[in-house]
Amino acid sequence: MPAASDRSADRSADGAHARVVVLVGRGRYEDPWHDHAATAHRVALELAAPGRAVELVSLFPGALREQLARDPALVVVVAGSGRVDAGFDGTDDDWAPDHAALTAWADGGGPLLGLHCAANTFTDAPHWSRLLGGRWVPGTSWHPPHGPAAFTALAGAARLPGAPPLVEAVDERYCDLVLGPGAAPLLAHVEDGREQVVAWAVEDGVRRAVYDGLGHAVASYDSSSRRALLRAEVAWLLREPRG
Repeated sequence: MPAASDRSADRSADGAHARVVVLVGRGRYEDPWHDHAATAHRVALELAAPGRAVELVSLFPGALREQLARDPALVVVVAGSGRVDAGFDGTDDDWAPDHAALTAWADGGGPLLGLHCAANTFTDAPHWSRLLGGRWVPGTSWHPPHGPAAFTALAGAARLPGAPPLVEAVDERYCDLVLGPGAAPLLAHVEDGREQVVAWAVEDGVRRAVYDGLGHAVASYDSSSRRALLRAEVAWLLREPRG
């Protein structure tokens, strides 16, 4: 098997560009609290850079499998949990091949970035929380009201090139997210005297993943420090050389 860096180099090429796929929640992966389409569009604009080709892809049954068959350089997830309606967007069995393809692709070295409500998406996919490194747990996880917030970088953020030590944004502050084994905390805030981890990285020698709990709405990305964090996460996931 090729080394992870070799596999990353192989999958990065789409002509002269690294192809970045931004998955947009719809149907069973679209919740009533987030404007997935508008936020994903803003994320795509922020990720645009020389040497990258960014594509927005809505989550229809089969769309994920089709994208992964082309082996993108990075998959970014902007999706939540919505209403399951087999007549609208397919049955669990219809979605199972997409979930299996995502698991195989990520376990083979494909890098993942889950943003904000991605901690509460793909609840029907048995391996999603492992691939992401943790998740939102209904009845346990929560957040105070949306508003101005400050987040502090933790020791794990040293792996991210150019990550800011402090992120300030108008956003939600997720609390009591459940991290899986091997997740390295990147960013936290303090709520009621307790440190709350809102971003983490996973690196196991083959694959890389980042969960970033910021990004409730487009306004989050109006913050320069929030945008700097996103750029640092993507640079690390794409194994771009440090400047």
